[in-house]
Amino acid sequence: MNSDDISAEFVLTSSMLLLEVQNLCTWFPVHGGVFRRKTGDIRAVDDVSFSIKAGQTVGLVGESGSGKTTVGRTILKLIPPTSGSVKFCGREILPLAESEFRPLRREMQMIFQDPFGSLNPRFTIAEIVGEALEIHFPSMTRADRSDRIAELLRLVGLEPEMMRRYPHEFSGGQRQRIGIARALAVEPRFIVCDEPVSALDVSVQAQIVNLLQDLQEQFGIAYLFIAHDLAVVEHISDHVLVMHHGKIVESASAEAIYHDPQNAYTKMLLAAVPSLA
Repeated sequence: MNSDDISAEFVLTSSMLLLEVQNLCTWFPVHGGVFRRKTGDIRAVDDVSFSIKAGQTVGLVGESGSGKTTVGRTILKLIPPTSGSVKFCGREILPLAESEFRPLRREMQMIFQDPFGSLNPRFTIAEIVGEALEIHFPSMTRADRSDRIAELLRLVGLEPEMMRRYPHEFSGGQRQRIGIARALAVEPRFIVCDEPVSALDVSVQAQIVNLLQDLQEQFGIAYLFIAHDLAVVEHISDHVLVMHHGKIVESASAEAIYHDPQNAYTKMLLAAVPSLA
C-alpha cells in the first residue's frame, strides 16, 4: 500500500483515527565504568498511549526533560523507538524501512522550536521551502515550484518577494512563519508542532497560534502541539496530555484540564501560569 492508497482510504472513512500511539517506549542507554558498559536506561518515553483524529489538536505539555519532544520525534521516526506501536491511517509505521516510510513523510511534518536554527542560513527562503517540493514532487517545473512557494508565503502572511532573502534578514516570528510554510509545502495531514512559539515574544506567540488555527480550519490538519506553557496550549488544543518523567499522568479535554485537573503535577503546572494565578 502506498501513501496515495492510504490517503484515498482515509478520505472515504473520515471517522477513523488519523494517529494511534500505543505503549510507546523510547529509552536511551546509560554507559559507565572503564569499559563503558551499559549500566541502565534513561526512560525518556515510557509506555505512552494516545490518539489523534483528523483536524484535531492534541496538546502535549510538561516541563523540560519530561520526554514530550522525544514523543514527537519518535512518531516521525527521527528517533528509533525501544518498543510500542504507531499507526497512521491504520497502518503500522515504526517497522517500515526508510524507503517505505519516505512517501509518508509528505503526510507527517514537523515545525521546530528554534525558528532560526532549523533554517539553513546559506539557503534562500525559496530554497528552504522548495527543497521538499523537489524531493516529493520531482516532476514539478521550476516555474510551478516558484508559484507554489509564493502561494505558501502568502498563506503564512509573508510577501512572495521575500523568497529571495536569507533567514538572517527576518525576525523570529517571520522565521517561524517560514518554518510553517516549509511544513505545509507537501500538504501534510499531520504536523508535530514542537514548542513552536516558546522562543518568541508573547505578542508574536499569539499571532503564530492564530495562524496555526486558521491553517487547520482551512486544510483540516491535525496537530500534536508540544509545549511547556499551559496558557498557550489552552487556546489551541481540543484535548490535553500532561507528561511527567516520560509518562502521561493526565489525559482529558482542554476544558476539563483547566477547570478540574485531577493530577497533582497538572495542578502544579496550572499554578505556575501567571494569567491563572
